[in-house]
Amino acid sequence: MARVAVYGAGSWGTATAVVLADAGCRVALWGRRPELVRAINTTRTNPDYLPGSVLPHAVTATADPAEAADGAEVAFLCVSAQQLRGALGTWAPAIRDDTVLVSLMKGVELGTGLLMSQVIAEVTGAGPERIGVVSGPNLAREIAARQPAASVVACRDLTVAARLQEILRTPCFRPYTNADVIGCELGGAVKNVIALAVGMADGMGLGDNTKATLMTRGLAETSRLGAAMGADPRTFAGLAGMGDLIATCASPLSRNHTFGANLGRGMSVAEAAAAMTQTAEGVTSCASVLDLAKRHGVEMPIAEAVVGVIRAGVRPRTAVKELMGRAAGSE
Repeated sequence: MARVAVYGAGSWGTATAVVLADAGCRVALWGRRPELVRAINTTRTNPDYLPGSVLPHAVTATADPAEAADGAEVAFLCVSAQQLRGALGTWAPAIRDDTVLVSLMKGVELGTGLLMSQVIAEVTGAGPERIGVVSGPNLAREIAARQPAASVVACRDLTVAARLQEILRTPCFRPYTNADVIGCELGGAVKNVIALAVGMADGMGLGDNTKATLMTRGLAETSRLGAAMGADPRTFAGLAGMGDLIATCASPLSRNHTFGANLGRGMSVAEAAAAMTQTAEGVTSCASVLDLAKRHGVEMPIAEAVVGVIRAGVRPRTAVKELMGRAAGSE
């Protein structure tokens, strides 16, 4: 049995622990709060993030980063994107130099414009052969309920990607390998921003034509940025691109869609944030996504409109009018 660590006992970290245990791994699940760790170990559930989902006995929770790292051949990292740098600075001394580090996060770091794999490399000094990414249409509650799903496991070293594929594969979870780390990460980060826009459209009572337009043109924006950053264009037609975008934009389980819908119904950003119990990554990463686009000379009008609503107080209906009033172009 492979021994692995999952750093982050939120909904997706916990769901990933379930997948890994189902695949035959022994899993140490690190949680920041000792009271949540105790609850997980005594009730075999995560009452704060995945209530009702029973965790396999191969999952053991701990609040000690060193205990989680002990003997782990792979460490899966799952905190909010803007917290990764600080958290990893605390965890890294306990993690072995040969441990593979896998990002489960979908965001772009504010200020630096770095993707999560790049933050991992900068903080730990790990080479690309030790850094992987998991991305795809993976709504945590459905994964924990063992509904059939697929994902992408990306690493520059395809031998490492194949090993990660092996320790994640279950009868209900099907991972595919890919060497395009940048493309997989961009797909996961930008789809959160587009999901905010689709949620706003839902909240305003707009129909499927509007939402399909936002998703399709949002995917075009993602692909343009990916091309400028050296990603493989084919990645965005797959699970880490289109697949993740559809799930996040369409599902009521999506935090970003829910946040956007509340904005579309007339809530302020502060009110929408207060109504959430977990982080909507698109809210914190939208400005860094747009900044990344500007650095690469890429136009992303939907992302720009979302930033206007989130950061500048533009009303969602005004943002829609501004998008529709843009100069006509070719597809």
